[in-house]
Amino acid sequence: MKEKFPQGFMWGGATAANQVEGAYDQDGKGLSIVDAIPGGKDRLSIVSSPEFDFTLDTAKHTYPNHKGIDHYHRFEEDIALFAEMGFKCYRFSIAWTRIYPNGIEQQPNEAGLAHYDKVIDACIAHGIEPVITLSHYEMPLHLATVFGGWKNRELIGHFERFARTVLVRFGHKVKYWMTFNEINSAAHFPIMSQGLTVKTGALEAQAKFQAWHNQFVASSLAVKIAHETNAQIKIGCMILFATNYAYDCNPVNQLETLKETQAFNFYCADVQAGGKYPYYAKRLWASQGVALDIQPGDLELIKQHTVDYIGFSYYMSSTINKTNPDAVSAQGNLLGGARNPFLDASDWGWEIDPVGLRIALNQLYDRYEKPLFIVENGLGAVDKPDENHVIADDYRINYLRQHIAAMAEAIEDGVDLMGYTPWGCIDLVSMSTGEMSKRYGLIYVDLDDKISGTGNRYKKKSFHWYQKVIATNGADIS
Repeated sequence: MKEKFPQGFMWGGATAANQVEGAYDQDGKGLSIVDAIPGGKDRLSIVSSPEFDFTLDTAKHTYPNHKGIDHYHRFEEDIALFAEMGFKCYRFSIAWTRIYPNGIEQQPNEAGLAHYDKVIDACIAHGIEPVITLSHYEMPLHLATVFGGWKNRELIGHFERFARTVLVRFGHKVKYWMTFNEINSAAHFPIMSQGLTVKTGALEAQAKFQAWHNQFVASSLAVKIAHETNAQIKIGCMILFATNYAYDCNPVNQLETLKETQAFNFYCADVQAGGKYPYYAKRLWASQGVALDIQPGDLELIKQHTVDYIGFSYYMSSTINKTNPDAVSAQGNLLGGARNPFLDASDWGWEIDPVGLRIALNQLYDRYEKPLFIVENGLGAVDKPDENHVIADDYRINYLRQHIAAMAEAIEDGVDLMGYTPWGCIDLVSMSTGEMSKRYGLIYVDLDDKISGTGNRYKKKSFHWYQKVIATNGADIS
């Protein structure tokens, strides 16, 4: 069977520290913003309320991220399972608060650095390339509550110190890095990526765009440090991409779709990969009353230190409707929009669109001509083990199969695709709902939404299927 993927294609899986590690208060770790965000289906509505201020209330709420799946203590077991699946790479994040507990310390926490030395070494021992995200939805809580999040320019220096510390420590043995996870997601939920609550500007375009600017400067500094540390390092940005369709051929909807694609899918990548603010930025700022504080040297830094590749997540597409009030909304779709009658949806209402992934790959490569890396893609579903702990998750296999087939077509189109790391290669605490029952993994973790259970790991049917896919370099996805 003819291989459709290039030799050296980086098959793997992805997680994030705040969703898998647990051990939230061990070995000198400080509190992150996610440590103060309750779990449950109403998680995003709670943090979107005007009253929310990161105050922990264990009598009223549960905090599943505090325990996660105990990857902090069980990473060797988990990485061994990844190796058994055949992973070529493992995307994970470093918890900023394990290195600088409050974000403002001048000296790092050695226990945190030592932990990630062990994780990296375990990957390398199994022939797995580490792919590390510097900041994945877990900035130090102190920087959000005292400094007001990324709208405060002072965070640039604190992030630069953190980035320098880990890049110098691990840069000689870790080649692939990313700066900010889903940086553009702040358009919809700025609390995760920018640390903004309603009280500190989550509903204000000025705060979000200023926070983005500060993150762009910080990202460029990280790229500069990475390349100075080791010329072999490849460091990327990371965006959330949702292919946009107009609801119909009404020119109004077509124009709105263009504007939404620019503002959401391209704005952040245009700066980080293109090295400058895009031509449409001034009108976008003016339409929302934004006046950026751009300091001398910022734009030169952004221009000189662009990313080497574009990492992105892809879960769903979005249908833009501005003209038809009778259109059915896409209930559950993370980014909203109208219901697309041509698509099925997941248990949580996220519309499943593999063709949209091929479109995304072509749009991104056409625009930037930089290597692309799909670092998140997966299906959140309710998995029900039988009495022998067998999980026949054919629905997940079908989802992954269709998206891998779309990737193969995009490569045939001429897209330079580096690799693929499905989200939640192992079950973890969901970002959007704070639940374990919304499962993405190829490995089942026996924990419920209250993080009760054995914590034992069991291979799902998708584990064995993905193992075959990797072994054949994507030639056999049947």
